[in-house]
Amino acid sequence: MSGRAQLMWDEAVTGYDFGPEHPMDPVRLALTRSLVGALGLDREVEVVAARPAGESTLRLVHREDYIDAVKAASADPGAADGSYGLGTVDDPAFAGMHEVSALIAGQSVGAAEAVWRGDALHAVNFAGGLHHAMPGAASGFCVYNDAALAIARLLELGAERVAYVDVDVHHGDGVQAAFWEDPRVLTVSLHEHPRTLFPQTGWPQETGADCAEGSAVNVALPAGTGDAGWLRAFHAVVPEVLAEFRPQVLVTQHGADTHFEDPLAHLAVSLDAQRAVQVACHAFAHEYAGGRWVALGGGGYAVVDVVPRSWSHLVGIAAGRPVEPETVIPQGWRQEVYARTRQLGPMRMTDGRWPVSWASWEAGYDPADRLDQAVRAARRAVFPLRGLLP
Repeated sequence: MSGRAQLMWDEAVTGYDFGPEHPMDPVRLALTRSLVGALGLDREVEVVAARPAGESTLRLVHREDYIDAVKAASADPGAADGSYGLGTVDDPAFAGMHEVSALIAGQSVGAAEAVWRGDALHAVNFAGGLHHAMPGAASGFCVYNDAALAIARLLELGAERVAYVDVDVHHGDGVQAAFWEDPRVLTVSLHEHPRTLFPQTGWPQETGADCAEGSAVNVALPAGTGDAGWLRAFHAVVPEVLAEFRPQVLVTQHGADTHFEDPLAHLAVSLDAQRAVQVACHAFAHEYAGGRWVALGGGGYAVVDVVPRSWSHLVGIAAGRPVEPETVIPQGWRQEVYARTRQLGPMRMTDGRWPVSWASWEAGYDPADRLDQAVRAARRAVFPLRGLLP
């Protein structure tokens, strides 16, 4: 194994563009790649452009009729079939949609292949993490589910246990659905409570099909949860289920929309807490999965202040050259931000909350605390199914 990290990147992924009024602005990808370069991180990784996912690969997760519908909408956006979730407010059809969606999926599949075959120890595709797409429908800004496709490819290559940890503010419903009946895949999602946020799934009681009980873990957090609560919940659940499951590969999704500046959700997490979870996922990959780590992007709609910094931290951690939080952001990148967006870019790679701290689960359960109630619900629902104490 080379041990060197790979960054999956093809400039054409910025063509994943639902239009100027849509919150998923592809400038977030371009600015992230530019910041990675400005910080010199692209010299610490192997930058690789994988091929688009072909139809046989897409069919590992998606139905053939859905793929055909995406192709048709891609060729003629005005004829998009809404029954497949295409041409909607969330997922407007656009010319070339199939091609660029397959390209993003190809980067995640390529990352999984590189890690499994030992070409790299870690691989990052921050353009990926499109975790809402269902086998037969687009959903939540997601056309093809690259995360599920990467996992399916790992299983096809011979992996027997793959763990997926999703810390996007939204429930990782599409990945959970894809492997609902497959005990070889453990899906863990830490997200805002479905009472207050799309997609209204991810209740603690969702634990997998009868043939795969305990393979889905959902931690539904109350709106307003901040750094200490978010980190407490993460560390109260994720390490124990990973240690029991013993994955051969760890796939993680790092949506940046948990941030307090994100306009589409209601958590209050800082960039510094996001970095702390990235550091933890890297450590878990080494502790539980032989170092094999595929890290993906996801949501994130504060496209200047948050997303580029968060995912640049992710690249640095995967590369073995983590960016110190107090690092001053190069002026050249801030000038590019202004030229592209007419916004002022952030000055440092921190929100000023580093180092972040939290109380461990063992430090004491408060039955009156809504965060502790949420964690307790998740542990009670799934831990006994995995032979763990709730």
